Amino acid sequence: MTHELTALPLASSSSNPTASRGWWRDAVIYQVYVRSFADSDGDGVGDLRGVRERLPHLARLGVDALWLTPFYVSPQADGGYDVADYRAVDPLFGDLADADDLVRAAHELGLRVIVDVVPNHTSERHPWFRDALADEPGARARYLFRPGRGADGALPPNDWESVFGGPAWTRVPDGSWYLHLFAPQQPDLDWEHPEVAAEFASVLRFWLDLGVDGFRVDVAHGMVKAPGLPDIGRGAQATLIGTEPLPFFDQDGVHTIHRSWRRLLDSYGGERIGVAEAWAPTSERLALYVRPDELHQAFNFRFLNCPWDPERMRVVIDESLAATASVGATTTWVLSNHDVVRHVTRYGGGARGLARARAAALLMLALPGSAYVYQGEELGLPEVTDLPDEVRRDPAFHRSAGQEGLRDGCRIPLPWSGPQPPYDFGPGGSWLPQPADWAELSVAAQTGDPHSTLELYRAALELRRALPGLGSPDAGPLTWLPSPEGVLLFTRPGFACTLNTRAGSLEIPSPGRPVLSSSPVETDGRTVVLPTDSCTWWAL
Repeated sequence: MTHELTALPLASSSSNPTASRGWWRDAVIYQVYVRSFADSDGDGVGDLRGVRERLPHLARLGVDALWLTPFYVSPQADGGYDVADYRAVDPLFGDLADADDLVRAAHELGLRVIVDVVPNHTSERHPWFRDALADEPGARARYLFRPGRGADGALPPNDWESVFGGPAWTRVPDGSWYLHLFAPQQPDLDWEHPEVAAEFASVLRFWLDLGVDGFRVDVAHGMVKAPGLPDIGRGAQATLIGTEPLPFFDQDGVHTIHRSWRRLLDSYGGERIGVAEAWAPTSERLALYVRPDELHQAFNFRFLNCPWDPERMRVVIDESLAATASVGATTTWVLSNHDVVRHVTRYGGGARGLARARAAALLMLALPGSAYVYQGEELGLPEVTDLPDEVRRDPAFHRSAGQEGLRDGCRIPLPWSGPQPPYDFGPGGSWLPQPADWAELSVAAQTGDPHSTLELYRAALELRRALPGLGSPDAGPLTWLPSPEGVLLFTRPGFACTLNTRAGSLEIPSPGRPVLSSSPVETDGRTVVLPTDSCTWWAL
């Protein structure tokens, strides 16, 4: 007997903005990369009105909230993460009225809205940095300007490297150097200056007053640097991020900032939240960002980076759950985002990569805590790896090694419908070229197809609300059961999950009644044949 997708009736939704306390603890949050989501005006770039018009897709998908990447005034040297005005919408994406309309429309659909805030650095065109370059009195103290080394100051102040490749320092005409852990157009702020903290508290209030439900804090681990800015003593520093201590990341001082932000968030009604994009060398260090008086969530990049290996997956899951439990928080799971190769491709690409990606999605959504879905993963989109050099926009591509310039391939605009590009992305073209074979991956093409990845996600999110043992960190413990090599099997109250990573199918005793599987399973009620690279949910 073969079981296809099965969905149980919806339970009460946790996506209502007036829901019970702690909505973020098991929320599924959808990342909208604004410039690649939907274009309303035909300029080839996604915008806020386009997002608003496509909100029904997110409501039907069944997510609880959306996170918007930066839409602020910016020269776009790094996709908007170089902000020139934190209180204004870049005309590329609309205006402040569009932002207000989007927040209101989302709330009407029961969706919360989280926006990015970029506190580690500004744009080089921010008024503060313009004043610093003009050497206005006191202006440079807001940034990390330092004299160079060597007899004439011609050498950088230390050996730090940019995450995007090359030195992390740029010299200005009068001989001073300024720090930029990312592109030269993104000068790092000095958070020891009181005006910096005061300015960002004001920025947060501005958007909270507009009605947003929280902030994803970009580089939440980076605002404080080690005293004296010491040398690291080795190269290829970008490869050390998240694995080894570094003097420019994950310094203890960042937690003072996050505590002040938590007090600000708590001063508003409606359970506004802070989400840390934080890279830390251990799960225990990452958990510090979600202590009771700090931020509410922190992305679990160890889970994202884990290879298709069941033993390593189990270790990461156990360590992550233990670390967050030690501070009374929940774990936040993620498989892809706008900075990494899409997991269909990371898991091998093609049919095998897609099968593994579908299975990993069910595994993630079965784990206790919150989960993030990156736009397009619900369609099974692969990484686009054959972009011509001349169309690439990622600054890392143009600055030696860095992140290898691969981020453009996960930022291709979404296919909504139609037989050819731009697949109803907008009235015109698209800012990055879409593959000619994506028609079958569009939202319209997958809707109603019970075998599609989109319908798998819709069914999974519906079941996640209906089954108390799914997602909720308060439903009871996760218990691992003995299983054959290459298979993970765990239970939660009333629920079981199996993951088969073996090269072939495998027959095991049936854990219960199958309710959803990433690949069809065969069972006679007593035993079950688990397909290769598949994940199955079971009602007990």
